[in-house]
Amino acid sequence: MLELHSIHTYYGDSHILRGISLEVKEGSVVALLGRNGMGKTTLIRSIVGFTPPRRGTIRFKGREIQSRPSYEICRNGLGLVPQGRRMFPSLTVEENLMIGARGKRWTLDKIYSLFPRLKERAKFKGNMLSGGEQQIASIARALLTNPDFVLMDEPSEGLAPLIVKELAGALTDLKREGLSFLLVEQNVPLALRVSDYAYILSQGEIVYHSTSAELARNAAVQSEHLGVADRRTQE
Repeated sequence: MLELHSIHTYYGDSHILRGISLEVKEGSVVALLGRNGMGKTTLIRSIVGFTPPRRGTIRFKGREIQSRPSYEICRNGLGLVPQGRRMFPSLTVEENLMIGARGKRWTLDKIYSLFPRLKERAKFKGNMLSGGEQQIASIARALLTNPDFVLMDEPSEGLAPLIVKELAGALTDLKREGLSFLLVEQNVPLALRVSDYAYILSQGEIVYHSTSAELARNAAVQSEHLGVADRRTQE
């Protein structure tokens, strides 16, 4: 579904991503883990075309996209759940959801069935939702573009533990639906619970990759690269 080969991305003269290669197979969920400032969001921006790589190849559904504009990449079936949620505060929840809606698989009725709280809040303004509700709405908005693949940038950021648990349930439901997505996260337990495979990014390079189950058992790698000091990620 998605293949990156030797991606190098810069901000001006700053070399941020240094030869990133990874893949996400159709129907699978891949987690991209790492501490703050390691290049995770830059990788998302490189894939979606906001900050195109200077070198390397990105293939989405078999087609090279690294030199294509963002709107064309998204039109080809790529959805984005951005960091920070990016709700339009003056629009209602329903207007936020429908602003980019297209296609037939994901409909508003199906979204309300999966996320009933959004139906209850449909006429509220975007800025009247809690942080957790805004995050769910951001995911729902991406789904209504009817993507084949979704990039999720730190969906659990700033959420209370109870809301993170609800988010994990929603992501698990999407996985059961057969949706492929790349999950960029700092919440290691959430990411490993939901994903099939995991990569760890450090200083702009992939320093480890394995199945999520294998990483969950590897306390030494978690401690070295993610700052996880014990084995609580398996709980």
